[in-house]
Amino acid sequence: MDSMAAQAGTGPATGPLTVIRKVRRRTLADLPTDRTLVMGILNVTHNSFSDGGDYLDTETAIEQGLRLHYSGADIIDVGGESTRPGAEAIDTLTEQNRVLPVIEALLKAGAVVSVDTMHTATAEAALKLGDVIVNDVSGLNHEPDMPELIARTGAPYVLMHNRGDAQTMDSLAEYEDVVEEVVGELSGLVDRFLAAGVRREQLILDPGLGFAKAGDQNWELLRGLDRLVGLGLPVLVAASRKRFLGSLLATRSGAEPAPKDRDHVTAAVSALSAAHGAWGVRVHHVESSLHAVKVARAWTGGPGPVGRQPGA
Repeated sequence: MDSMAAQAGTGPATGPLTVIRKVRRRTLADLPTDRTLVMGILNVTHNSFSDGGDYLDTETAIEQGLRLHYSGADIIDVGGESTRPGAEAIDTLTEQNRVLPVIEALLKAGAVVSVDTMHTATAEAALKLGDVIVNDVSGLNHEPDMPELIARTGAPYVLMHNRGDAQTMDSLAEYEDVVEEVVGELSGLVDRFLAAGVRREQLILDPGLGFAKAGDQNWELLRGLDRLVGLGLPVLVAASRKRFLGSLLATRSGAEPAPKDRDHVTAAVSALSAAHGAWGVRVHHVESSLHAVKVARAWTGGPGPVGRQPGA
């Protein structure tokens, strides 16, 4: 296990006060290249679908981030605004007040961090703290200044497929062929960022499961993962605890397990995604998916995920 940068009281038996000591900061280049990476989710929000309110306090969020790190997360994805369908937008100042202190502490602790934001101003503020991945779920509606920021800073950028926003995305889940249309729209976004000066090796693709996708469309995209991987860019799969997994596990009466009871099925998706060449999986429960991607690596015996390490 990597050496942690938290002093006594900040490991699994976390005390009331988190103390961070600075260590050498890691980057994507320091992460494993022979298996699918595991990105741990840290929602510093009041209304996320799975754990909203659990880590809204800065100290609690830092402690959870350290737990994710201890659990083996390769990357910690810190977000301050819920993007679930129907969520209300928040202003960027509130978002930054939530995420920046947490990102700063985790970077000092030696974690590789991504900022989950749709806002150029928040992404830029996070990048001033150090080497950070920008994970942007806005898709076709990205802010106009985002490509220029990514080009200027050279930051790795997760380019996710999405239509509309939190209020409209569900109504836009209409496709003739969801795999081909998502591939086509993502390819158009890639071209848009490349035209702005972003280097191809900075980009990571995310099919956007649950974002302007309904029910079986998510399974179609997973079955078509080879098509996305075939674009030659790293692919991030973010299925963790989502509605389509709950629907799969519904009882005869229609009752679905709570989001926090969907980690086993999430791990199954992680294993299959890894076996089909995903660069990374984004999950709430790190340890189960870390085990899953290691099993996939051993089972397939392949060279690791498809696509160069972003920024390499």
